[in-house]
Amino acid sequence: MNVNIDDLPIRDELRGKSPYGAPQLDVPVRLNTNENPYPLPEPLVERIAERVREAARTLNRYPDRDAVELRTELAAYLTRTTGHQVGLANVWAANGSNEVLQQLLQTFAGPGRLAIGFEPSYSMHGLISRGTGTGWISGPRNDDFTIDVAAATAAIAAHRPDVVFITSPNNPTGTAVEAETVLALYEAAQAAKPSLVVVDEAYVEFSHRPSLLSLIEDRPHLVVSRTMSKAFGAAGLRLGYLAAHPAVVDAVQLVRLPYHLSAVTQATALAALEHTDTLLGYVEQLKAERDRLVTELRALGYEVTDSDANFVQFGRFTGEGGAHTVWQKILDRGVLVRDNGVPGWLRVTAGTPQENDAFLDAVRALKKEQSS
Repeated sequence: MNVNIDDLPIRDELRGKSPYGAPQLDVPVRLNTNENPYPLPEPLVERIAERVREAARTLNRYPDRDAVELRTELAAYLTRTTGHQVGLANVWAANGSNEVLQQLLQTFAGPGRLAIGFEPSYSMHGLISRGTGTGWISGPRNDDFTIDVAAATAAIAAHRPDVVFITSPNNPTGTAVEAETVLALYEAAQAAKPSLVVVDEAYVEFSHRPSLLSLIEDRPHLVVSRTMSKAFGAAGLRLGYLAAHPAVVDAVQLVRLPYHLSAVTQATALAALEHTDTLLGYVEQLKAERDRLVTELRALGYEVTDSDANFVQFGRFTGEGGAHTVWQKILDRGVLVRDNGVPGWLRVTAGTPQENDAFLDAVRALKKEQSS
């Protein structure tokens, strides 16, 4: 029997949608997913092996369902790197920041409730919202991809969403959000009705600006989400976490799956946190490479969005095929970048110096081809 997805009794709000993902092509240089290009240092690999070996001896038992040691160390990391004091009660961890966001939506949104984000932004906000039965509203941005505060607060007042997503730095544009903007949207959300405001800081370690973590003080409906996938170079670990008022941490535990974080995941994350200084040193290298990409692309005549992340959005591409045609021509030269579907724009992740050189050589050759 020939059956496809349209023949299945899936929920109406999922029909016609596409799963999240980027092409995984076998090319010499892959700069289309926002991974850290540097392998974990050998001392950290050895420490992970030690901690996992210790955890393996008790795999016949369930892991610590509250991940107390891990959350304590994550709180210490946040306190040390942001200067804002947080403790165990303020932190929750899950399998990637996507599960953190899913748990927040399961707790504070769902059928009959609404979430709003300001697009283009991280597409999983809308996808996870729909997956939890939450209505999704696409809010406005300015032409320079900053949030239009007046239009955004008006949209919040009109729709009265239950969850508001703010991504800083924003993906795919790289733009950071001012604290004043977050506060304005938070106040608008509380005036419309008590709503949860989620600041997604997946890329904040790469930012020129400080974390917005301190804003959670005395704001029980404000949450900051983070990940170890980017700055920690641990995309394969799948460990995300949030910082918020202790009541929010208590609330998400109403929907968490039993023993959701494996003992191996907790052990690996704890090992990575022991090597924070080394890993953040790689972040400084990537920030320098990102800034080099911005400078070189602008020198070639491309329009480039200011970036506080580990990637750069560049364009604007017009003409037949638009950005996708350019994406294919760069790919033909052995470099894979991301076509995010933002009309006229592409995104490239900062890689190693050698990978970035290959990308810049490809776009230089493309420019030469276009001018000949």
